[in-house]
Amino acid sequence: MEEKAFAFLKELIDTPSPSGFEARAQEVVRRRMQTFTSDVETDVHGNVIGRLNGGAPFRVMLAGPCDEIGFLVQHVSEEGFLYIQPVGGIDLNLMPGRRVFVHTGKERILGVVGKKPVHLMTAEDRKKAPKAHELWVDIGAKNKKDAKALGVEIGDIVTVAEGLELLRKDLAVSRAFDDKIGAFIVTEVLGRLSKKKGLATVEVAAVSTVQEEVGLRGARTSAFGIEPHVGVAVDVGFASDQPGAEKKIVGDIKLGAGPILHKGPNINPVVGRLLVDVARKRKIPYQLKAESRATGTDANVIQITRGGVAAGLVGVPNRYMHTPVEMISLKDAQNTIRLLVEFVGALKPGMDFTPLP
Repeated sequence: MEEKAFAFLKELIDTPSPSGFEARAQEVVRRRMQTFTSDVETDVHGNVIGRLNGGAPFRVMLAGPCDEIGFLVQHVSEEGFLYIQPVGGIDLNLMPGRRVFVHTGKERILGVVGKKPVHLMTAEDRKKAPKAHELWVDIGAKNKKDAKALGVEIGDIVTVAEGLELLRKDLAVSRAFDDKIGAFIVTEVLGRLSKKKGLATVEVAAVSTVQEEVGLRGARTSAFGIEPHVGVAVDVGFASDQPGAEKKIVGDIKLGAGPILHKGPNINPVVGRLLVDVARKRKIPYQLKAESRATGTDANVIQITRGGVAAGLVGVPNRYMHTPVEMISLKDAQNTIRLLVEFVGALKPGMDFTPLP
């Protein structure tokens, strides 16, 4: 991966952005987009939209979420412990014993999610999964007054401390590839397209969307405002090349084997076929995944915006989703960028996306 692109990805991952609190990460996205186009805006919802060829007769929207799962501080006890509540779908079994960062208005404070030592547990204790209100963060405060003096307030965001690291070759591990790899990809596609000739008749809106994890909200509002003819969401998809993954349920999806192209009622068949045709023509590896219902991605709400949008979905294979050690192949991310650049280049005004036999 090109050095500047990797530096952007690392900064994006390192910047906290639980759903509803994406502003700091969106500033990272905005700075990167502004190196490719002067037409960058942030809407009232917090979506960052970078445009090329604004006002062209044909509009395509590329949507990649920038939010992540995390926690909010709900209560500070008299002893100085912080009690937290989850933002998004968090597996609470993974949290006890974790290092976390509490992001105050002043600074980032290191803390740990406390847990009763196994020696002091009863047999019943060991069988129980933790509940959200039973989790506490220890920041080493002497008491409530001390925690407040450190700048801790109710509603401060908390994220797991793990960041981006290279595992081997092109494999990378981190928290928050779901969903930040989407925002990264649409931003880099914007950069590639800014150098591509022959796109004057196509307006490209690359959108770093907010609040995907809590209801696909940013994609809904930004798609309404952009009113695209075609909208493609970029997200992650379940890799099944790991123990315990049932291929009969999630499909046969491998890391490093290319982006996931989806088929099903959430996907406009003309858009779906064009993505496959472009991948084949350009010899870009891809994998197919059946989706028998509405997907839990931005494509779901883009499709049903206004009078309907021809929607597509491209996924980056991801192991260990919604854990602090999500794993992707950077090669898959790069091939997703290549595919979307070529896909946009194949769009022309007047194309008919009406589903026909």
